[in-house]
Amino acid sequence: LRHNEEGAARRAAAVSTVPVVNAGDGPGQHPTQALLDLYTIREELGRIDGVRVAMVGDLANGRTVRSLTYLLSKFKDIKLWFVAPPQVAMRDDLKAHLDEHHVPWVETQDLESVLPEVDVVYQTRIQKERFTDPEAYQAVKGVYRIDKGSLELMRKYAVLMHPLPRVDEIAPEVDADPRAAYFRQARNGLQIRMALLDRLLS
Repeated sequence: LRHNEEGAARRAAAVSTVPVVNAGDGPGQHPTQALLDLYTIREELGRIDGVRVAMVGDLANGRTVRSLTYLLSKFKDIKLWFVAPPQVAMRDDLKAHLDEHHVPWVETQDLESVLPEVDVVYQTRIQKERFTDPEAYQAVKGVYRIDKGSLELMRKYAVLMHPLPRVDEIAPEVDADPRAAYFRQARNGLQIRMALLDRLLS
């Protein structure tokens, strides 16, 4: 079930006689995306424990970063960086969850200082549809853009991920770099969701 209201899947599951898979509930959660993101990290880096991850972009409205952060908090020696304009910073409930689980995190607006420190850059788009004020959207649109200069700052083995679709936050020139994993990431979604359906129906 995909719905534009946060909590819609939970409400549906409470009254449904069959399993309900949350395929995204507004700015709330996107658990199947988080599963494929974890799978992608493991496939690309060979591990999940010990990874350093930067979440970049619209962290207040991005359900993918919320679900991935929850899942990462279950692994060992994780450290997270939240890189966003103040208007769309990561919500306090998730930061409190990380504190409760003793997962260190850093909040910053300086992407360039973070890129050399992390194994995974999880870039997201600024979600225009979440803004009621066009001027507020224009103020943050395109503030973080990954280009060839960004790649030079990243670790040689690092992974660049994106839940897609992208707007202008990753330059097309980046697509050819082997660290650009977002198309492989999207393909991984097919296998993960097939496995989930098999688990529910078997």
